[in-house]
Amino acid sequence: MNGSWLRNHGAQLTIAEKPLVAIVDDDVSVRQSARRLIHSLGYRAEAFGSAEEFLDSGQATETACLILDVRMPRIDGLGLQRRLAGSEPPIPIVFITARASEEEERRALRAGAVAFLRKPVDKEALLRVLGAVLERSASGGGNHDDDSSHWPVRTADRYSG
Repeated sequence: MNGSWLRNHGAQLTIAEKPLVAIVDDDVSVRQSARRLIHSLGYRAEAFGSAEEFLDSGQATETACLILDVRMPRIDGLGLQRRLAGSEPPIPIVFITARASEEEERRALRAGAVAFLRKPVDKEALLRVLGAVLERSASGGGNHDDDSSHWPVRTADRYSG
């Protein structure tokens, strides 16, 4: 999938109906560019500079997909993933990182992340993952734990940009 679902379905929904993609990254340039990309596809996107800011926003229950950095001050990405583990409905998480270890990648994927992308993130890889996540969300599918065969990135796969 190349993001065509995003391009084809985003314009058909009202702003209130559009899935929310939340971006949590302490790097302002990453937040801004990811937010612009998601908006350019016709989707709602909110950017947060920390895990605490995201948690305090109250938008976790609305989030259809979370783009999350691994290394951040205070609560890191893996810590936020642990805090959200019991959320209903589950939030699909796409990790993006410039400096994560292989062990952090394995832990993130084992804990249910749908993808683990290396910075600089390849735009088409991100679009493929987001397209699959949002398509599944729109069709009533949940987190990838219920049937991982539908996700574009499984624990053995790895995209790097």
